[in-house]
Amino acid sequence: MAVIATLRVLVTLAAVVAAVLAGWWLWNFYTLSPWTRDARVQATVVEVAPDVSGPITSINVIDNQKVAKGDVLYVIDQQRFTLAVEQAQATVAESQWTLKLAQDDADRDAEMITNGSGAISAEAAETSRAKAAEASAALQVAQSQLATAQLDLQRSTVHSPVNGFVTNLTAGAGDYANKGNSVLAVVDSESFYIYAYFMETKLPAIKAGSEAEIRLMAGGLLLRGKVQGLSRAIANPTGAGGGLLASVDPNFEWIRLAQRIPVRITLEDVPADVELAAGMSATVVVRPP
Repeated sequence: MAVIATLRVLVTLAAVVAAVLAGWWLWNFYTLSPWTRDARVQATVVEVAPDVSGPITSINVIDNQKVAKGDVLYVIDQQRFTLAVEQAQATVAESQWTLKLAQDDADRDAEMITNGSGAISAEAAETSRAKAAEASAALQVAQSQLATAQLDLQRSTVHSPVNGFVTNLTAGAGDYANKGNSVLAVVDSESFYIYAYFMETKLPAIKAGSEAEIRLMAGGLLLRGKVQGLSRAIANPTGAGGGLLASVDPNFEWIRLAQRIPVRITLEDVPADVELAAGMSATVVVRPP
């Protein structure tokens, strides 16, 4: 009987020790180990706005189309810009002839003053030189206006600034495009990264350059990455001036929990057949250095 009682005590002690160790491991894993399920795939979204205004004559892409840097996205009506270039060219030609006439008069008056013929006064010679300088300045203005008109014509054809994908396309031919107002968006396919939100209690184990494992919720695909850095500021929901800072919503507003800090992770060697989309959910585990 004594042996059985001893075994019962030993089994009970072993169970208690195992429970304590398991509790300690779980507490350490969930509160201190650098992992989080609160992670998102992010990318740079370029809002493509025209540099000139006018009706759109053609949209050269469709929604979700893959585009290369330099591909034509859309074209704004070019008739007005073509006429502006022709008008500016005519103004330049007129200014060139005006300058030639003024310069010839200035050269002739200067030669007469040099020869001392007395046929022209010094004041008249000075006036002709001033007119030639004025005509030269007018030509420079006309040439600048021509360059501006040519630039406007060139920029009426809008090209993709990056390699990527057209997303959420709603514009169409006939819409009026205003200068500086976005017409469509292109997701930069070379800019995908992970934004993982870690509780501040886990930050001591996260260093720039640490290896990271990213498991996408979409199919459970495992990707590799490296910690690029920790965000040095997050928006204060009760403060002002946080428009450019990351906004992190609290899990519970009625209890004080460890704050979550964004950690940016770069992706490495993403397989060519993996299709990423900004906003995808992921679980991230950071390997301590």
